[in-house]
Amino acid sequence: MLLIECPYCGARDESEFSCGGEAHIRRPLAENPISDAEFAEYLFWRDNPKGVFLERWCHDAGCRRWFNAARDTVSHEFIEIYPMGALPKTAAAKRAYDASWRRKTASEAAATSRKKEGKK
Repeated sequence: MLLIECPYCGARDESEFSCGGEAHIRRPLAENPISDAEFAEYLFWRDNPKGVFLERWCHDAGCRRWFNAARDTVSHEFIEIYPMGALPKTAAAKRAYDASWRRKTASEAAATSRKKEGKK
């Protein structure tokens, strides 16, 4: 049994929660049209890291509120739990945040890649 520390209700059994996937993903907005390829990237590409990963969780069988968590995917240890809209504070979670390519849109990621290669 895994205990998850809900920031609103305290420690509860993992069966009360659901993981909503990766946290801090830049999502496309209706007023910022993107290509089909960029939308496919947003919709289907997912990280599956070994180590610290930032996730969204919901306390479904409790307060029904969402929160973010930094979790080690190897040990399943929760390193940090923090509110939606906030940024992680621990060093390991900050490194995971900084390393996430999904915080950029596809076009921003491509521009960064071109800059690294010395192209315009």
